[in-house]
Amino acid sequence: MTDRLSKKIHSLLLAARNQETLGKLTQIVALVWQKPVLTGSLLIAGLLLGVRQLEVLQPLELVEFDRATQFQPELEPDPRILVIGITESDLQAQKRSPVSDRTVATLLAKLQSYQPKVIGLDLYRDLPQPPGHAELLKQLQAPNIIAISKLESNDSRNVPPPPGVPKERIGFNDLVLDPDGVIRRNLMYAYTKADKFYSFSLRVSLSYLKDKNLDFKVYSNSLQLGQKTFLRLKPYSGGYQNIGAQGYQILLNYRGRKVARQVNLTQVLNGSIQKEWVKDKVVLIGTTAPSEKDLFFTPYNAIDRQEAAMPGVLVHGQMVSQILSTVLDDRPLFWFWPQWAEALWIWGWSLVGGILVWRFRHPLSLAIAATVAVAGLFVVWFICFTHAVWIPFLVPTLALVTTGGTSGIYKLFYNAFYDPLTGLPNRDLFLKELQKSIDRSKSQVNYLFAVIFLDLDQFKIFNEGLGHQAGDEILRIITQRLKAILHAKYTVARIGGDEFAILLADISNIDLVTLVTDKIQKKLYSPFNLKGQEIFITASFGIAFNQTGHNYKPEELLRDAHTAMYRAKALGKARYEVFSVGMRTQVVSRLQLENDLRRAIASAIEGNSQELSVHYQPIVSLETGKIAGFEALVRWQNSQGKFISPVEFIPVAEETGLIVTLGEWILEQSCRQLRIWQQQFTMQPELTISVNLSSQQFAQPDLIERIEQILKKIGLNGHSLKLEITESMAMKDVDSTIAKILRLKALNLKFSIDDFGTGYSSLSYLHRFPVDTLKVDRSFVSRMEETTEDAAIVQTIVMLSHILGMDVIAEGIETASQMEKLRILQCEYGQGYFFSKPLHAEAATALLSQYTNSV
Repeated sequence: MTDRLSKKIHSLLLAARNQETLGKLTQIVALVWQKPVLTGSLLIAGLLLGVRQLEVLQPLELVEFDRATQFQPELEPDPRILVIGITESDLQAQKRSPVSDRTVATLLAKLQSYQPKVIGLDLYRDLPQPPGHAELLKQLQAPNIIAISKLESNDSRNVPPPPGVPKERIGFNDLVLDPDGVIRRNLMYAYTKADKFYSFSLRVSLSYLKDKNLDFKVYSNSLQLGQKTFLRLKPYSGGYQNIGAQGYQILLNYRGRKVARQVNLTQVLNGSIQKEWVKDKVVLIGTTAPSEKDLFFTPYNAIDRQEAAMPGVLVHGQMVSQILSTVLDDRPLFWFWPQWAEALWIWGWSLVGGILVWRFRHPLSLAIAATVAVAGLFVVWFICFTHAVWIPFLVPTLALVTTGGTSGIYKLFYNAFYDPLTGLPNRDLFLKELQKSIDRSKSQVNYLFAVIFLDLDQFKIFNEGLGHQAGDEILRIITQRLKAILHAKYTVARIGGDEFAILLADISNIDLVTLVTDKIQKKLYSPFNLKGQEIFITASFGIAFNQTGHNYKPEELLRDAHTAMYRAKALGKARYEVFSVGMRTQVVSRLQLENDLRRAIASAIEGNSQELSVHYQPIVSLETGKIAGFEALVRWQNSQGKFISPVEFIPVAEETGLIVTLGEWILEQSCRQLRIWQQQFTMQPELTISVNLSSQQFAQPDLIERIEQILKKIGLNGHSLKLEITESMAMKDVDSTIAKILRLKALNLKFSIDDFGTGYSSLSYLHRFPVDTLKVDRSFVSRMEETTEDAAIVQTIVMLSHILGMDVIAEGIETASQMEKLRILQCEYGQGYFFSKPLHAEAATALLSQYTNSV
């Protein structure tokens, strides 16, 4: 029967249009169908797999790894690492082994003066080595020192860390020996129900990467550091057949025989090293003296044991370098096939061998073909190894070409069209399904479908507050709820982040879409139970329908639904909006405004822009009529000469985070202009400048340092600068706000609360704020003459300010009557169009000149 089927396929293929090419393909297919080839390849593959499973071939496969490590190009020493070895000459100089605690303490103190980023102490110091034990313990309190401990194992007792070192700065000794005594693996992490254990190299690496703000996550089969995934070894990975794969182990990819710059203890103690060797580096301290027996076999001397072994501190250097190179330099980690894929690889090469024997009958031709195949396999194996991909060589298979390629294609297909977290179709697959509905609408009259774009409200807060794992769990639960509501014929996809898209195909009427949307919203209203905590989430929806006669592209419909969703968010969230053409116009205008603003700010910072400018509105003493200072206000006239109101572009700057850069530029420009005025005009008291701080700018952790730097660069005394924050900003986190204001006032700065009376505040907190001024909002001032209530409010604010030792500035003064009433109320200062509108620097200078000349 097999022969008849083979002949049938052969005849059909020959009948095809391209007879020559298909004829060759037919021969290969016919060979595969031959029973001896198939049966023989299966038997040989099964035999090899059985022998391999008995670990008979494991030593040879590990030799493969060692040889490849020796032959591959070595990288340059890692510039981020400095190794300080305690050599035989150091021990002789110290006249003892191990060296004393005082020597180690002196070494640490010396190194700290060079400002290393992290120090890894690869020395066991669980027992005192007098003298100097107290000195050492004091040095070990430094936050950048990582100590080492040893976990108890079957063949060794545990060694605790030095006393007093916090748990978060302790790593266990992660030198894992293979059965032949060679170090090829790095045990990075382990945990029990009661505790978590970080390896020494991982602790050092995490300490070095601390300022990168990279998330470290633990998954069942991997560790995630930032965007890099460290897949854990399995018992059969990388040429092993039955290793102890407890914890999270990775295969160690050696950098080279020399991992980093190396100096000895005496050089450091004598000050014979350069500061740049240590500054901002990883410094590893360990024993390199052969007498200390802290030497290990590595792939470089695994075969010839006469070669010098590698000290443990250098092996740790290899491990730290691998982690840092993976995260910072994109150096790849070793990747492995699953066991079934390696089995197919072995069977495939057996099948190739059978086909070669079947095809090439002459011994010489067979020998040449076999040599070419083995040589090709060797090239593939070595190239893969240099790119950190481990595949067997002694028991090779064709799975790299056949089964390996098929599994790779499937993986690429899945990643290309499905979301790995939720299992839902991703954007690309959703667009393909949407295209199908568009095509059907062209051929079927009155075919109606709709796209619903769903975005969770304030999901970022949950993600940051509860952690990314909790956020992922919420997304999975939402996926389950969506699947439970939607009919199987509808397509739901995760577009990205917390965004989902739903395709309602072949619907009977528009009302069905709103009904589905309402069902989803009600389903989402049900609380999410995460570890006993109830979480409530809402969503905003955008809906876009197809229209007869429109030649849509799937991206356009998805974009329209997305636009409608943003409209729903702008109108209050937890609702839906149906797309209209006007929404697209608003989005385009908003995007254009953002792009223009980015360009204007960038040009302003470079000093090339004529668009952004700082205007200055005088602040006048109501008692004397003198100009006491100015408030700095940004103005924007775009490249087309159009004036853009701050009401339009300031919210955009706040939404995009540009407000931080813009605010710093305004602050520097204002301080520079004030310094010019102070040098040009002699006034008593000196002129001051008031600059508004946005909430994002006020929340910057380095705000104090930036302001101090600006003041020093311009040469401006801090008492001339008054920073303004709004009432709402001050009340967000009262204690934090007070602490930051006090730190700023240490620079002699003054503070005022802007728009007082319009935000949410508590008088019980007001007396705690160390501010100098309250600014009465223009809304109260403008109505003083119209209502007694507003006049009473202004009077109350003035009285309250004076009781608390603050002065008052009234905004928005437009008439002489308003000014007179405020003067009667003993309001110290005022600003508004009655005195002057905001002026550019030249006009403000002219005003000051006119004032000083008149005086």
